Amino acid sequence: MAFNFLEKEHTIAKPGFNRWLVPPAALAIHLCIGMAYGFSVFWLPLSKALGIKDPIACSADTGFFEQIFSTSCDWKISMLGWMYTMFFVLLGVSAAIWGGWLERAGPRKAGVVAALCWCGGLLISAFGVYHHQIWIMWIGSGVIGGVGLGLGYISPVSTLIKWFPDRRGMATGLAIMGFGGGALVGSPLAVGLMKHFASPTSVGVWQTFAVMAVIYFVFMMGGALGYRVPPSGWKPAGWTPPVTTNNTMITQNHVHVKKIWGIPQFWLVWAVLCLNVSAGIGVIGISSPMLQEVFGGHLLGLNVGFNDLSTEQKAGIAAIAAGFTGLISLFNIGGRFVWASCSDFFGRKMTYAIFFVLGVVLYVSLPWSAKSGSIALFVAGVCIILSMYGGGFATAPAYLADLFGTQMVGAIHGRLLTAWSTAGILGPVVVNYMREYQLSLGMPRESVYNTTMYILAGMLVLGLICNLLIRPIAAKHFMTPEELAVEKQLAHEKSSSDKGVALTAAEMDQVGRGGSPIVIGAAWLAVGIPLVWGITLTLEKAAVLFK
Repeated sequence: MAFNFLEKEHTIAKPGFNRWLVPPAALAIHLCIGMAYGFSVFWLPLSKALGIKDPIACSADTGFFEQIFSTSCDWKISMLGWMYTMFFVLLGVSAAIWGGWLERAGPRKAGVVAALCWCGGLLISAFGVYHHQIWIMWIGSGVIGGVGLGLGYISPVSTLIKWFPDRRGMATGLAIMGFGGGALVGSPLAVGLMKHFASPTSVGVWQTFAVMAVIYFVFMMGGALGYRVPPSGWKPAGWTPPVTTNNTMITQNHVHVKKIWGIPQFWLVWAVLCLNVSAGIGVIGISSPMLQEVFGGHLLGLNVGFNDLSTEQKAGIAAIAAGFTGLISLFNIGGRFVWASCSDFFGRKMTYAIFFVLGVVLYVSLPWSAKSGSIALFVAGVCIILSMYGGGFATAPAYLADLFGTQMVGAIHGRLLTAWSTAGILGPVVVNYMREYQLSLGMPRESVYNTTMYILAGMLVLGLICNLLIRPIAAKHFMTPEELAVEKQLAHEKSSSDKGVALTAAEMDQVGRGGSPIVIGAAWLAVGIPLVWGITLTLEKAAVLFK
């Protein structure tokens, strides 16, 4: 059949395929879907899509549903912001629903479907913007694109863990780093395209959506077609699996995804991720206004509060805050790789314990550093917090593989991502409502974040308790050898080539290494150049903090 090349059995690696080709394939997909973090660059232009220079406000008596279908007045940024909620709710829901299918269909087919959904969603959004129908954009990027987010996010997890059983954390950290870096690449690209397409009659957004859909489709398809899975029973040459005991946190057995909801350890890991992400995402959402309101004129060397600044001075500290936002995004990305790699040495449970203990200290210290006027300590504290936020995402898949085995870790990770969906609502709600409540009481702007930081520290204490309660999985939850054999058959796992000829020990030893250095270098350059470009632009923006 025409699409046989998408079937999992046709993606089994042969001797000479180098396992270091899989991380850039995963990065190619994650760098594209990671633009979900950068969608806010579209909000301001879309809020004046009709007025072009200034928004055309809807009349006071225009209802919410009338605004959704109106072609005569511009959208409010609050309406556009619903896209974020859709992104991360659909990401978690779709990953949970189709995670099991992904394990059997394989990463290549899942990557292709993710590309069709994410890029197709952008094209549908372009159509919605062109006709000024926000509901079409919600369906396009929010719903269909959200499904692409979920499938694209988990597509490489199981494969990377199986290719790198000796470095699980590092491998998943590399891929998930790409998701954090997607906005660093996509945001400046989008801004440049909007400036290019802007005209007296258009803000250039629908054209930008269309062009980015094409660019992303090429990259995502390249990543999906670059996926390979190791033959069943493969392991890196010279590597010996660690000896396990009843007390070890790393199992050699496997849990079926259908049993996962009934296992206490899954819910403890779910709570660990949810609480860590809730605290971190709460800080991300208020990082820019928090820096401006806490330090006010001190950012410009003036001994005045935020409310006493002139319009020009507020514009100056807004630029500094933008640099701060760029800096913490770099720590978010770097933390995904660094902390996940460290977890290979510390162990996953210890790594999360560090997140929570150090996090509590840092959250509690932020009000103190703000009161003392130490901008450097405040910025450093937030940067480390955001590195652990990113690190929590990247370490989670390896934690799951340690506890539940590798056979269905992608599907289990999909279930776990519902914790992210929950945190995406919980964290911002706690932070934003607390801020508004304290402002309504007349509290000074520089003090409204203190109680919030203590609440977030309390979340981390709960996360620490949950993490400490995690124990090895009871034997009754693991698949029997017969059940595992059936699942492997359903997942099209073979220790053979496509023609069904079993690999010899010598051939198996050549799987995962070798290959053309030129091909490997080209694959890494394809994802490395855009990422370095995005990081360079972000560093230039962040440099204003150090002037």
